[in-house]
Amino acid sequence: MVFGLGRKAKNAEPAEPDEPLTAAESGAGEPGTSALRQDGPFDETEISSRDGFVDLGALLITPSEGLQLRLEVEEATQRVVAVTLDLNGSSLQLQAFAAPKTETLWDEIREQIGQSVGAQGGQVEEVEGAFGTELVAKLPAGLPDGSQGYRVARFIGVDGPRWFLRGVLGGPAALEKPAAEPLEALFRKVVVVRGDSPMPPRDLLQLRLPKDASATPPPAAPTLEEPERGPEITQIG
Repeated sequence: MVFGLGRKAKNAEPAEPDEPLTAAESGAGEPGTSALRQDGPFDETEISSRDGFVDLGALLITPSEGLQLRLEVEEATQRVVAVTLDLNGSSLQLQAFAAPKTETLWDEIREQIGQSVGAQGGQVEEVEGAFGTELVAKLPAGLPDGSQGYRVARFIGVDGPRWFLRGVLGGPAALEKPAAEPLEALFRKVVVVRGDSPMPPRDLLQLRLPKDASATPPPAAPTLEEPERGPEITQIG
């Protein structure tokens, strides 16, 4: 499996400090225990072994034929801040964040994404999908012939026990169900490793390159608020 290193320039916004979770508190009654997460993504406490996963620190990824993983690095700090799964011409960018013990983040984050896309002259539409409420974002973009088009990205989010996992589907998977299904299946198999350390909500969970992986530099990657890589450009009119 090929690993790449991209670049990412934006920091996540910290909020109020969270409290550590004891083993007895990791079960029912918390955000992320709903039916929407019954078939994944999973918390590390919900699996019996890490064998067979690609271990990226905060995220465990299930290998798949033809899958390429690209780790995105923040220029200012050189820390890994996102992983992108490239498969069959589509992409899925993943980021995991610390979350409060008794609150969810996705509703608020959807609103912020909509405001960011709107500020760039784009549009967002809320749709109901396999993971609950999702966002389809369209950002203005110029086509090679000089005409105006837009880039499309589909944002999905899942609240788990003291973590939040966000995905951005690009390329054909942003709009076409058959193209999205393989990446949706990989999203469901993701395991989030939150850890026991107290963290401010919205802090990124630490990702890392596996020790036995070789890195190959791909094109630079954008921020989640500006999903420039992967989404197709569609002509308007």
